[in-house]
Amino acid sequence: MADEKGREKQATPNEISAETGQFDARFMLWRRFCADNDIAVDTLPGDLKGKAKELWESLKNEQLHKDSQS
Repeated sequence: MADEKGREKQATPNEISAETGQFDARFMLWRRFCADNDIAVDTLPGDLKGKAKELWESLKNEQLHKDSQS
């Protein structure tokens, strides 16, 4: 168990998977975030600055990682 905590998380690829296509949870969440915050959908999450970046990180952690924390 201690080894698992020490390992770095593998980066999630920024691509649409064949299994879920355009309805992949990450992309759906990103589209909703962009619409709610008047951000262009073609903006990359890494390009966010300041409050928008904080909001995205918070939303992403809350929505995408809630099932894996159980």
